[in-house]
Order: sequence, then C-alpha cells, then structure tokens
Amino acid sequence: ANYAFSILFFTAHYCFRQILTATFILIIINLKTIKNSNLTIHEMEVVYLPKKYSGESLKVKDSKTAEIFLRQAFNPNSISYQEECIVMYLNNANEIIGIHQLSKGGITATIIDIRILLATALKCLATGIIVSHNHPSGNLVPSKLDKELTDKLKAACKLLDINLLDHVIIVPDNAYFSFVDEGLLC
Repeated sequence: ANYAFSILFFTAHYCFRQILTATFILIIINLKTIKNSNLTIHEMEVVYLPKKYSGESLKVKDSKTAEIFLRQAFNPNSISYQEECIVMYLNNANEIIGIHQLSKGGITATIIDIRILLATALKCLATGIIVSHNHPSGNLVPSKLDKELTDKLKAACKLLDINLLDHVIIVPDNAYFSFVDEGLLC
C-alpha cells in the first residue's frame, strides 16, 4: 500500500530593513511498504521545494554586515534585559537563507541546543551559519561558556560539512564582538 504524507515546515524571519521573508520547505514522504517474511520496511522519497525569492539576495560579506542583519532580529524592547540566541543560515555564496530565533533565556543566559540549530541548518540546506547572542549587561567580553560553546559548535558543524562562519555577541548600545575578527574562530 502506498501512503503519502506531507509535512510543511514554515520558518518566518526578519531580514535587513524589516523585510519579512519566508522559507518554505515541503517534504513529501511517499511510503511504499516492502514486505518480506515477518519484516516490513518503508521506502521513502523526500522532495525539497524551497521558496524562490525574486528580489535582490542579501549577502553577508563581513562581521559588520552580519551584525546589521542580526541586530534587526533581536527584540529592541528586551535586548537590554533578556538574552536571546539568533542564528543566520547561509548558502554557499554567503547569501542569507533565513534568520531564526533559536532561544530566549533570562538575564544572564540562554540555552543553545546545538542539535536544534544544526537540524534547522540541514532542513534549509545551509552550508554556513552565523550564531549570535546578546549580552544585556553591555559587556562585550565573551564568557568562558561562550568560548566553550563556540568550540563545541565548530566541532559539530565540521562533522556535517557546515561552516561556522562567526559567533557575534551583540550589546544594546550598538556595539558587537566578533569571534572571527578577534581571532577566536578560524
């Protein structure tokens, strides 16, 4: 028997100049049952149909460009009191596929689940990511945990052939810290 299931993943994200764009990933799974003795196996077909954007593509050239795009995604009403993690997903030409709010935490921390971050990267066929979080305190110095997370994420990305292009810390007064610019991420 053949069964068809459709799963629609919809990710809405904000980009430069408050442009609302959307990425649609339609995965159609056709299950064909293969029976052999007491064993049943389902054969799957996966189809990826990204939304085509007809306008000018948004390209990240350096940490400042990334910071401009990423800052747009942070909530200006809570950037000075609540940590968030925002991830930018890019294609091989460093064009933005999408920006996703991964987590929202408390005053001094937010949870960054590497599995969810990379699952999203795989679903949208990203070849590069830029991770960003804010420091409500205004402190631009990365913590020991920030550095450890970056190292752990870099190792996980390497396993999946996804480039960790930068980790950007954003503070409320329009300043930022780039791990790449400071030589902490090569």
